[in-house]
Amino acid sequence: METVIAALQTSKQVLLHAPTGAGKSTGLPLAILQQSQLPGRIIMLEPRRIAARSVAERLAEQLNEPVGITIGYRMRSETKVSASTRLEVVTEGILTRMLQQDPELNGVSLVILDEFHERSLQADLALALLLDVQEGLRDDLHLLVMSATLDNQRLSSLLPDAPVIVSEGRSYPVTRSYHPLSPHQSFEQSVASAVLRLLQQETGSLLLFLPGVGEIQRVLSQLAGKINDDTLLCPLYGALSLSEQRKAIAPAPVGMRKVVLATNIAETSLTIEGIRLVVDSGLERTSRFEPKSGLTRLMTQRISQASMVQRAGRAGRLEAGICWHLFSQEQAERAREHNEPAILHSDLSGLLLSLLQWGCRDSTQLHWLDNPPQPALTVAKSLLQRLGALGDNQQLTSRGWQMAGSGSEPRLAAILCSGKERCLSKENKENGSTEQNRAALVTAAKLVAILEEPPRRGQPDLLYWMTTDQRHWLQRANQLVRNFADHRADKNKAQRLPDNSEDLRLDLVPELLVQGFPDRIAKNRDHLGRFQLANGLGVALEREEPLSGEAWLVTPSLQQGSHHPDARVLLACSLDIEQTIKQHALLFTEHTTVEWDDNRGSLRAWKRLQCGRLVVKSQPLAKPSAAELREALLNWVRQAGLSALNWSQAALQLRIRLQRATEWLPEVEWPAVDDEALLDSLEQWLLPALGNVDDLKGLRQIELSSCLMGLLDWQQRQILDNELPTNYTVPTGSRITIQYFHDKPPVLSVRMQEMYGEQQNPVLAKGRVPVVIALLSPAHRPLQITQDLAAFWQGAYREVQKEMKGRYPKHLWPDDPANTAPTRSVKKQM
Repeated sequence: METVIAALQTSKQVLLHAPTGAGKSTGLPLAILQQSQLPGRIIMLEPRRIAARSVAERLAEQLNEPVGITIGYRMRSETKVSASTRLEVVTEGILTRMLQQDPELNGVSLVILDEFHERSLQADLALALLLDVQEGLRDDLHLLVMSATLDNQRLSSLLPDAPVIVSEGRSYPVTRSYHPLSPHQSFEQSVASAVLRLLQQETGSLLLFLPGVGEIQRVLSQLAGKINDDTLLCPLYGALSLSEQRKAIAPAPVGMRKVVLATNIAETSLTIEGIRLVVDSGLERTSRFEPKSGLTRLMTQRISQASMVQRAGRAGRLEAGICWHLFSQEQAERAREHNEPAILHSDLSGLLLSLLQWGCRDSTQLHWLDNPPQPALTVAKSLLQRLGALGDNQQLTSRGWQMAGSGSEPRLAAILCSGKERCLSKENKENGSTEQNRAALVTAAKLVAILEEPPRRGQPDLLYWMTTDQRHWLQRANQLVRNFADHRADKNKAQRLPDNSEDLRLDLVPELLVQGFPDRIAKNRDHLGRFQLANGLGVALEREEPLSGEAWLVTPSLQQGSHHPDARVLLACSLDIEQTIKQHALLFTEHTTVEWDDNRGSLRAWKRLQCGRLVVKSQPLAKPSAAELREALLNWVRQAGLSALNWSQAALQLRIRLQRATEWLPEVEWPAVDDEALLDSLEQWLLPALGNVDDLKGLRQIELSSCLMGLLDWQQRQILDNELPTNYTVPTGSRITIQYFHDKPPVLSVRMQEMYGEQQNPVLAKGRVPVVIALLSPAHRPLQITQDLAAFWQGAYREVQKEMKGRYPKHLWPDDPANTAPTRSVKKQM
């Protein structure tokens, strides 16, 4: 500790690598507070709320004080600080908001980033902003980055002047062994068997790491009734109530021990009393944002080697411990070394909003361990524009500034802003009482509280949950209303959120949801629970759910699985599409399209109102013009695919020649003729041939080879005909067709007598590609395939000659074919 304190006196940035149990979270902060010369407050970032509260309570306990005096904490929905607080433990979003509200962090001398190895999105953002503050505003601000498994090499390149301090810690030895799960049992059964086996062999409480809540509940049911009466079963995950979390963390009653079944929430900072045994499933649940779909997919994956070390270390906090890894040592050695940074696979809309609020329009202006990926930033920018946060000038709008200051995710912040705007609208002020107007914000606040911490199971209808008075939702909604109230009078009224659902405006829920999730409007596809989103993706409800019969939904909460193409709808609300058109006209666009009706076999024109890819209304139009007719034909081809056209052998061969020319003659710039490229360039090669075509029959009669030739200029045509010709003139003067293939050399099929006197195989593409010769009998049946004609004449030809002389005696079978004149005739004619 003295080394760290000394380093902080001379360096603005310090890196600390200390293993689990070294006291870096609960011992070092107090030592810095009491022994360093730093005059201001200390802010310590903890990645999770349960860890932040636990660390603050442990620090305060060492001072014999309640939390909120010298040691305090800040997190969403809960704050315990006072004027005398000198060390604040905060969660990630809180630190970012503190920086945005006061970039200089006045009164703060040191910021500690604890458990930085987790590489959460907000921790990476906080580090980038803090480095910016140090560089431009506060050269006296100190930064301490610490973890049990730091990637020191990469951090040192980002912070080259920061001393790296490595502590051995004071944890006890942990015996680690590997016990792969049985392939003959289910995952839950096999895990439960390992836990019961270790409990029988060893004393002490046990911590079991599982990937998610579902696995925790299933293993709990496997263990129930099989463990001794002196053993408590305690689940531990983020969505548990505070009382249940405290039960899992607290020491077991005297004479008892416990089994804590936890997600990776228990990997860091959190001290679980009495743990001597650890069972590690080696799995974790992680979310991965897919920019293409705009959805976040939940994935179960192997943990990193760093996480294995962290998990094993939980067994050595109080005495020598034991860790069983439920996988092979080989799997452990193949695992990645460190956790994958969340910034590389997360939705970056919140990060982009924070950067714009910071005044940074180009993420590369800040210093990052890993730069935010450009595709995800592009998707984030598009979303912020749809939410009304970003204007055409690429700057935050007034709504954008409100959203940025709300502390909520952009989609939820847009809902809150909409509720507030509705309260302040002139129409509402004139037509309703103050309480009625305020109901819009109250409704928005409760809706956001539910979406922040959604129910884990049961009814997917959001209106059902809006009328359910769960205490944590009401507390969070109260806080949101207070945060968004502008005037003192409003804030006084906002001190208590009405508990009665009659005080909410349930009729506003669909409108508010559309404000935050315009791309999640969904249209029923089959009345069997399958819907299509405005962005084109499929989503599904269980058929038995009442909402599955609704024509339109808005679906704010979705779960994209890895084995099903349709995302699962977790929460939704029915939508009156006519009302939505009136309230959100900008979400809808009119399109005039002309297309072929396959059932009628004729052309039809339509005027359509669409929400993204969803057709809301269709109206038939009069007979289309010639230009609309040609456009319709091209659209039909795009929809039906190129295979719907009549591809002659000449056209197919031309496509293959062009594709092989790209491979064999790369020095020439050839047009792409794969399906995707041809569909994208229909106007260039197919449209010129549509002059007199007015139906599908005429479309299918077009000779496509001449159309494709239109993609080539004169020079390209000359090179193609010379180097990859359609025919080859054999020694007799016959022009024989060369057959081209996608995956093998070109072939020349010719009767053997017409190749007499030819010494070598012909070559194409400036001599780079030899032609395979398929030598045929007089009856045009295959006799030999060769790429070395000279070797064939000298070798295998003898066997062919013996057999063919008797079968075709009228034809010429010379002893020296390489030096014999070729012929098309029989002996008599010769």
